Amino acid sequence: MSKVLACINGRPNSNSVCEYAIWAAQRLQAPLEFLHVIEQQPERALIHDLSGSVGLGAQEILLAELTQLDEQNTKIAEEQAEKILDAAIQYSRDRGIEGATARRRSGILADVLLELQDDTRLVVVGQRPQPGGGSRLSLDLNVERVVRTLHRPVFVATSTFTQPSHFAIAFDGSATGCKMIERVALSPLLQDLPCHIINAGSPTSSGAQQLEWARTVLTDAGFTVGVTQQPGDAETVLHNAISAQHVDLLVMGAYGHSRIRELIVGSTTTTMLRTSPVPVLILR
Repeated sequence: MSKVLACINGRPNSNSVCEYAIWAAQRLQAPLEFLHVIEQQPERALIHDLSGSVGLGAQEILLAELTQLDEQNTKIAEEQAEKILDAAIQYSRDRGIEGATARRRSGILADVLLELQDDTRLVVVGQRPQPGGGSRLSLDLNVERVVRTLHRPVFVATSTFTQPSHFAIAFDGSATGCKMIERVALSPLLQDLPCHIINAGSPTSSGAQQLEWARTVLTDAGFTVGVTQQPGDAETVLHNAISAQHVDLLVMGAYGHSRIRELIVGSTTTTMLRTSPVPVLILR
């Protein structure tokens, strides 16, 4: 059975990732697994490269010391990973989840998730907190790679947990947007939660028809649906609607507006991942 995969690293936002993953696993009635990836550190290779500039005997001693240091660091990282995963398992038990599993891997997070995606239903990740707090000035590289690489839904958690009670869908009427509406209608993840469809742009007859179609699909699936259609740039419209409608989860599609849309995340999606005050669920 496909799992909810929670990516944790021991940073302060790991608690929030755990909470959102537990919430999703309960809603989906899916197994929960915690994943800790010991990140590769390419900068160490630079130290090894410098060893060629010293004498032969000194080089051998330096390489031996560096190898020993690498082994010690790896052992420490593995021990730390086990403690983080054990704590996550206990955290889930305390919240009524029995049978959660844990997995420790080494490498790059996006690559590891790509290997595991066939048995994954939803990935939950958290952004690294930005220095100084406030709005994130750049998108976490790990999160960006995950969203670009995976063909599974990705839930990007905020640093604090708020149980979702009202979600919004950023809808542009595209084929990807229509598919997103249909997926939300069929999934138990958001079932029974009030929904708000947000569309940025000037009203047109075709746009009105698309919005009515989306509203009808979700209403027929049992959702209570509101609609906001407002001229303006997408980011501003989305932020205003999130605040005005008291939304605590934003659903978006990972799509672009160019011929290389298969390779990149659309600019609006990237911006909202960086600036959204609420968690963002990315659907493909």
